[in-house]
Amino acid sequence: MRARRVGGQELIETRQLSRSFGALEAVRGMDLKVEPGELFCFLGPNGAGKTTTIKMIVGLLRPTSGQALVGGHDLQREPLAARRLLGYVPDRPLLYEKLTGRELMRFVAGLYRMPQRGLDDAIDELLERFEIAAAADRLVETYSQGMRQKISFAVTFLHQPQVVVVDEPWVGLDPRSMRRLREELQRRTREGLTVFMSTHTLSLAEQVADRIGIIHRGRLRHLGSVAEIKALARHPGSLEDVFLSLTQEGGQEESPGEAPEGVQGPMPGEDRR
Repeated sequence: MRARRVGGQELIETRQLSRSFGALEAVRGMDLKVEPGELFCFLGPNGAGKTTTIKMIVGLLRPTSGQALVGGHDLQREPLAARRLLGYVPDRPLLYEKLTGRELMRFVAGLYRMPQRGLDDAIDELLERFEIAAAADRLVETYSQGMRQKISFAVTFLHQPQVVVVDEPWVGLDPRSMRRLREELQRRTREGLTVFMSTHTLSLAEQVADRIGIIHRGRLRHLGSVAEIKALARHPGSLEDVFLSLTQEGGQEESPGEAPEGVQGPMPGEDRR
């Protein structure tokens, strides 16, 4: 595993971040810092609060209390400044079905007001890198789930974000594509990109993570390197063995759950009055 980078301003930070839905506490008082050039894996059982946390970090869900910051910018107070630094790949990408892959890339470039000079070359390079070039001039509505995931990554990297948040990146990908994506994320973190990744694929998290955070019943329970997390187990084993051991303590009490489907706060830049 690569050595963890230290120093510099944290690119992702949460301060007592919490979110409730009525009496349901989905995320409870989370304090977390992710540093430049770090590949951070966020793990937890279903309903633990992972996606709720991610939606607050990317500005799609307003915290009940606390703060989420990207590059020092509070997502609620400075949403546009934060989002300029940020790329986001959700577990179920919502794409414009009636655009081709290439048109989608150019549309997103316009949203970020990217200069036209060199744009076509940048788009072509990303389409090739994420193995979607052959389908670039087909409508997105014809894409398979794996192809949608690939074009989502190509779009995400177009404006050269400093932070990329990914929720279940391996969905729909075949083993070869999974390996290529893993290598791409590792290469980019070596170049300084910060990656915050939620995944249930624990074997891959064990391979790529600089640090791991385990959320359980809405609270960040464990934080450390793979070796440090594995050392918490009573018996040696894989990360999967350790994860199952750490998240089954306390019986089968109901977990706080994720954000209900379709629930989100105002998008960054919207009027919040």
